Amino acid sequence: MKVFAQAGDENHAIVYLAKNSAGDVVEFVESVQPPIPRSKKWVIIVSSLVGCPVGCPICDAGGFYRGKLSADDILAQIDHAVDTRFPGRAVPVKKFKIQFARVGEPALNPALLDVLEELPRRYSAPGLMPTISTVAPSGCGDFFERVIEIKNRLYFGGNFLLQFSIHSTDSAQRDRLIPIKKWDFRQIAEFSARFYENGDRKITLNFAPALDTIIDPQTLLEHFDPAMFLIKITPINPTFSARKSNLATLIDTEESAQGGIIARLRSAGYDVILSIGNLEENLIGSNCGQFIMKFMSEKSALDGGYTYELRET
Repeated sequence: MKVFAQAGDENHAIVYLAKNSAGDVVEFVESVQPPIPRSKKWVIIVSSLVGCPVGCPICDAGGFYRGKLSADDILAQIDHAVDTRFPGRAVPVKKFKIQFARVGEPALNPALLDVLEELPRRYSAPGLMPTISTVAPSGCGDFFERVIEIKNRLYFGGNFLLQFSIHSTDSAQRDRLIPIKKWDFRQIAEFSARFYENGDRKITLNFAPALDTIIDPQTLLEHFDPAMFLIKITPINPTFSARKSNLATLIDTEESAQGGIIARLRSAGYDVILSIGNLEENLIGSNCGQFIMKFMSEKSALDGGYTYELRET
């Protein structure tokens, strides 16, 4: 895989554009979280598909789909970031997160399981922490069962993160926001009961709420035990898809998030993480839902996003 362009800066995030041997363009990201130094936390966000067939209306990566990336193509993204920062592949970072969340629903690509098997052999990284973020597509039960087995064997003791992006507690609204056949809350809860063991990190339920999003704590409590699950609230980042769908974010600053839904979720017993990425990352195009190739194809400006120059390498 050959990196041919990038956007961003060292103090926040860099989006890399690369071509694989098939000529497909692949995006991946490395980022830090100021003021936390890279030695404490470093995140690589990789693609598992070429485009995405799901088509969530808040995400710019869903406009096309050309297939699954090989395990080698997924590992090549990680290799580039690691070899650039840590030649020799010894990564002395306290929390080294590899997120399968840039482009593509990871559960649709079984090659990702081979990547999970390879990571501990490939890098000397005591802080290694893979993260799968999924909408839980139907028909992927075998994938998720293998994730349990791999997690218990290689990433036990809290070294693996699992996130279900559900976005609404209303089933009709959830179907509009995630327009594929997927597990219902009962199926997510039943799987999670098998996945979660003492010592694991809590499973994350992610919401990116729009102004009219329904998030009912009582509905969550019917399925998701606060002892096993936490809630993450993120903004709808500036994307062409969200603009086209007329989806305005409910949360854009810490002040806008105080009280309201966060208070109700905490009163229900849930740990709640408010995850608002550095706004500079919106300008870079590295935040969740953003996709540099979409910006290039649109050839137009987007308020609050995609302002960094794409530099050839």
